[in-house]
Amino acid sequence: MPADPRRSVTSKPSRDPGTSAVEVRRSARRSRTVSAYREGDRTVVLIPARMSEAEERRWVGVMLDKLAAKESRSVLGDRELTERALRLSGQYFDGRARPGSVRWVTNQNTRWGSCTPSEGSIRLSHRLQGMPEYVVDYVLLHELAHLLVPGHGPRFWRLLEAYPRTERARGYLEGVVAADRLPHFPGHTGSPDGEGLSGAREE
Repeated sequence: MPADPRRSVTSKPSRDPGTSAVEVRRSARRSRTVSAYREGDRTVVLIPARMSEAEERRWVGVMLDKLAAKESRSVLGDRELTERALRLSGQYFDGRARPGSVRWVTNQNTRWGSCTPSEGSIRLSHRLQGMPEYVVDYVLLHELAHLLVPGHGPRFWRLLEAYPRTERARGYLEGVVAADRLPHFPGHTGSPDGEGLSGAREE
């Protein structure tokens, strides 16, 4: 339930690329809990009045991710995943990365995604299902970039700079790794002609 408007302070709505406006409402009636909900074309985040600005920024990010994950529970099929990859390639890589196949797999527990450039095949870990869409899109773009650049050199990362939520998506995945206490593997694993996105941040 929204806090009593008479006891709340509304901050100036902010915008993040790919998201709706965010309105933060502080309430003296809230002592610990934080909640969020959609209200038309904006997201309202309710926080205790005593929170610092740093805590506010952190909790807004957490609640936006939770809402996004909740809203993306429906799992895309392989066909929709391929269409999404082609759309992302057109938007960020001028359509130059054209995968032969994109599919979910259940045998990738230490990598978020992998790519075999010689076959044009991309595989995403089923663990991504239910995560925010911008995270899935980042992993798709990461693997699409491998169709253009095999390794993880400067040219590869310059390609991903076109996606405005790269750092946020990487931070989200790092948080999942830390929470699950997954081992950190290097980015290059598997067959010689395969490129993969590991559960840990790659350099």
